[in-house]
Amino acid sequence: MTSLEEILRFNKEFVENKQYLPYITSKYPDKKIVILTCMDTRLIELLPKAMNLRNGDAKIIKSAGAMVAHPFGGIMRSILVAVYELQADEVYVIGHHDCGMSKVDPFVMIDHMRERGISDEMIKSIKYSGIDLVEWLRGFGDVEKNVLKSVDIIRNHPLFPKNTPVHGLVMDPETGKLDLLTNGHEYLELRHQHS
Repeated sequence: MTSLEEILRFNKEFVENKQYLPYITSKYPDKKIVILTCMDTRLIELLPKAMNLRNGDAKIIKSAGAMVAHPFGGIMRSILVAVYELQADEVYVIGHHDCGMSKVDPFVMIDHMRERGISDEMIKSIKYSGIDLVEWLRGFGDVEKNVLKSVDIIRNHPLFPKNTPVHGLVMDPETGKLDLLTNGHEYLELRHQHS
């Protein structure tokens, strides 16, 4: 049985047995927060439990490395939608230790693409279209610096409301311990004092 068949079989029983009832909520986050975090499998249940979040409490956006790779990409658009249209009034960027993106070697990944059938012509055409494929695929070395970079991109985005706190944290993927890197409330207070 394929994973798709297994999922669909389970889903049919899930719906028929009304197992969805405990999860019914609205599209608006009850705690009015949006979280950008990593797609790491260890965080699927651990992150919400470690933050005391239940279904419906937060908008959760996931990307490799909890990165805002481009200020006008899909991740930033999702954050703006959460803030302007879905009533989120705080943003949390949460990276984690032992992140796979900290070890991504773009050259190795391009070799893996070739092994799975992506032609050199396709790779070259991407390069000639103005995309630096190596840079686009590159990971990061320091999770704290990466989180702070994403926080900075969000805080300074021209369309992001300047009075909305953006926090940066790093989680231990084994214990769920959160380490605060930057408190968005303190940042806004300091900025207000210096303006």
